[in-house]
Amino acid sequence: MRGPQAVPVSVEKVSANYAPYYDEYPSVVKALQEVELRPQVSGYITGIYFKEGDKVTKGQKLYSIDRQQTEAGYKQALAILSVQEANLVKAKQDAERYRELDKVDAIAKQQVDYAEANYKTALKQVEASKAMVQSAQTNLRYSTIVAPFDGTIGISSVRLGASVSPGQTLLNTISSDDPMGADITVDQQEIFRFYQLLEKGDDSDSSFLLTFGEQKYTHSGKMSFIDRAVDPLTGSIKIRIEFPNPDHVLRAGMSGSLRVLSNTDNKSITIPYKSITEQLGEFFVYVAEADKVTQRQVKLGKQVGANIIIKSGLKEGETIAVEGVQNLREGSLISISTPLASNKKEEIISYSNSEKNDCRCFYKETGNRYCYLRLICFGRVDSDEHIADLTISRHYSSYSSHYRKLYRS
Repeated sequence: MRGPQAVPVSVEKVSANYAPYYDEYPSVVKALQEVELRPQVSGYITGIYFKEGDKVTKGQKLYSIDRQQTEAGYKQALAILSVQEANLVKAKQDAERYRELDKVDAIAKQQVDYAEANYKTALKQVEASKAMVQSAQTNLRYSTIVAPFDGTIGISSVRLGASVSPGQTLLNTISSDDPMGADITVDQQEIFRFYQLLEKGDDSDSSFLLTFGEQKYTHSGKMSFIDRAVDPLTGSIKIRIEFPNPDHVLRAGMSGSLRVLSNTDNKSITIPYKSITEQLGEFFVYVAEADKVTQRQVKLGKQVGANIIIKSGLKEGETIAVEGVQNLREGSLISISTPLASNKKEEIISYSNSEKNDCRCFYKETGNRYCYLRLICFGRVDSDEHIADLTISRHYSSYSSHYRKLYRS
């Protein structure tokens, strides 16, 4: 009687490699400075001195409000001050005169006391009138609204002739635009990791990248700050990443994804994702031992292109089944098939591309004219390609200048 038939599989030794990747977080672009412009005096808008959406500079005149009432209030305050100063002169003269008469006992003591009190009252009235003049002068100045800092002004909420009320009517919003911030919310368990990135403070790396759908923002960012406290309701904390914005592409309120580089310093166990099998929400691989396989549960990490990081369950040097796993069971007999290019060598070349991202190029010789190539840039694995004469295909056109040095030995 014939025994169970061996299942043909291809195998691969488990190895630890550098497998950097990006974690992605929803982010919202924020202006580092933003203020709503509201009037401090009532009246009618008499002038608008900017073009909506323009860049404005600190102190630039933006709006003017009808000055008739504020100018009248200012002139009235000046007139009241003049009256009080005249009263002060009179009160001072009376007090000095009564003091001289009191020395020769030629006036009642009570009248001297009244004169002294009137003089002190006149002094305070002058001070009050000066404060009123200052207040009226401030209101007059508030009739002209200027930019509080350099930035971009938005669409005006009012037009010429509109009536505005102090502290209530929104005129416009102005915000700074270079640099810009991107706010993300992370779990409190990640605070230590982000604190290390904050302490690192390297402006030249690509630890933080901003993407909007398929479009990638060209400048990398740096950590600005971690919020002061964790939200007790959600167990999360806000973090701000600062991005240069010299071309003013970023706008406040944009929603995107912030990519944070991870796993750059340590080697990780990585295996082909196709070697994983799933059963009831748990993940397994088949470990080859002689001519049999043993099913072993593993804990998965981040998927990096065609590979996946294994957090636990495998050790470096073990052999796993990669092809044909769908036909395997616990204890299945196996026959190991010979890879097509087993007699060819495999090389790994590391270098940097034009965007300062560390890249690794994996390739095998498969014949006289063809190469089997895989490109990894910070964990991004592009599809495998067969490339004639090592000429980069259209898919890799942006990297071609970096791969010309790859040649068949």
